[in-house]
Amino acid sequence: QVQFVESGGGLVQPGGSLRLSCAASGFTFSGYGMSWYRQAPGKERELVAGMTSAGSSTTYRPSVKGRFTISRDNAKNMVSLQMNNLKPDDTAVYYCNAGFLSPYYREYWGKGTLVTVSS
Repeated sequence: QVQFVESGGGLVQPGGSLRLSCAASGFTFSGYGMSWYRQAPGKERELVAGMTSAGSSTTYRPSVKGRFTISRDNAKNMVSLQMNNLKPDDTAVYYCNAGFLSPYYREYWGKGTLVTVSS
């Protein structure tokens, strides 16, 4: 069964950094792009960053470009999101899913990991 387990969230001050990790299972990880999404309270889930299956291409939403970096380890079936210079607007629950620009397994979202940016 497809499963995503996100970790690494927490409370951080503005300007701080966090590294999120996602362990994926139940599908051929190396054959799929992977992406991070986030959902802030009262808002819809949005794409944050994506990477193609071989890691040759990435995409970022404009508000995080230059601050966030997505990476993947196909040997470990894991995708990470390094977040630097965090801002209060980055506060959200972060999720990962297969797919480069849209979630492939829409019915298999994990629990996510909460990132709170506050002083």
